[in-house]
Amino acid sequence: MVNIIMHGCNGHMGQVISDLVRDDAECQIVAGIDLTGIAKNDYPVFESLADCHIDADVIIDFSSSKAIDGLLAGAVERKLPIVLCTTGLSEEQLALVEESSKEIAILKSANMSLGVNTLFKLVKAAVQVLGNAGFDVEIVEKHHNKKVDAPSGTALALADAINEAMDDRYEYVFDRSHVRKQRGKDELGISAVRGGTIVGEHEVIFAGTDEVIEFKHTAYSKAVFAKGSISAAKYLAGKAPGMYDMHDVIEAEA
Repeated sequence: MVNIIMHGCNGHMGQVISDLVRDDAECQIVAGIDLTGIAKNDYPVFESLADCHIDADVIIDFSSSKAIDGLLAGAVERKLPIVLCTTGLSEEQLALVEESSKEIAILKSANMSLGVNTLFKLVKAAVQVLGNAGFDVEIVEKHHNKKVDAPSGTALALADAINEAMDDRYEYVFDRSHVRKQRGKDELGISAVRGGTIVGEHEVIFAGTDEVIEFKHTAYSKAVFAKGSISAAKYLAGKAPGMYDMHDVIEAEA
């Protein structure tokens, strides 16, 4: 049995994960962390990890970037692995994550779904053919109107995967409104849409002469991310310090 601390337990994702874990025979949530300290489920809730003295095997984090520094400090002190799902981290926080991974296991992924992580592999293979053939590359992501970071962490991760496959050829362009010039051949455009209750949609467009190829992933429920984070928690419990990602989980389950 894997014992989990749910960091950000009263948020929407924390509640989705709590509901799924309740029916999972292989793991259980033994405590939650939320600034309110209010318990909404059948486990105790604390205002911070420092206040929580319940033993656990791993932390699942779906909170906010403001809470990450304290989370990392507390996890390192207690030698607790973290499934880090919060996006929108600053460069300083990303450096802190890397430093903390020398002491604890951290699984960080811009997106926890199996489908999106398969998409990473597909676009890396596609750009090696299409990019070298002169196709333009654009990424369009859509999310609900309450998402505060833009572009999404997944869109940036897709861009990074494409760029890595092409030896960092591309220059990311987030806004073309301030210039009036033709698109450069080594631009990689990234556009963000925010509206309604869109759970998450990512489209990678390869536009060539007289033909367009599109790769698209649509999430219809946040349960796809919750399921991935639970699988990641089961995988990460007991692992040695270091950085891990969803590809490690997928390979372990294959």
